[in-house]
Amino acid sequence: MQEIIKADLTESIEAKKEVLKTLVPKIEEAAKIIIKSIKQGGKVMFCGNGGSAADAQHLAAELIGRFKKERGSLSAIALSTDTSILTSLGNDYGFEIIFSRQIEGLGKKGDVLVGISTSGESANVFEAVKKAKSMEIKTIGLLGCLGGRISDAVDLAIIVPSKNTPRIQESHITIGHIICNLVERELFPQ
Repeated sequence: MQEIIKADLTESIEAKKEVLKTLVPKIEEAAKIIIKSIKQGGKVMFCGNGGSAADAQHLAAELIGRFKKERGSLSAIALSTDTSILTSLGNDYGFEIIFSRQIEGLGKKGDVLVGISTSGESANVFEAVKKAKSMEIKTIGLLGCLGGRISDAVDLAIIVPSKNTPRIQESHITIGHIICNLVERELFPQ
């Protein structure tokens, strides 16, 4: 068992080394997009499926609550949390529109959508990105593999260079934490 543990930890470290080598400028750009939006009265909307839905909720909570500092709340929402909305939209219209329909009702020009998909192919995240762009909402993709079709649709694609879902998810939450740290430090410098 210890060899498996060591192999998994080594794999995780190697994935993050690749993020360090290739994605620092994109992570900085994502933070700047979010900071600008919040400064101008916008909000950050997060969406994803499965583990990525959990990451969406986690990152929205970091902004609403706090990351490292005691400070005021920041405007953020995870679109994967309201089971009544998700099940009614899925039942009445189809699973593909569960996020885009919420963006239509909750989003406004100047907001930011962060779509999270390890494959870059999630149909409902893709539809969310399309809807957001049609409303002049900035779009950021936290993606994996080769970025999939979502990478071509978003304003900023942050693609973890891995095909291993657990390693992609671990890198996504690390990237998300870094972005939350940068946002918090910029908006609450004291």
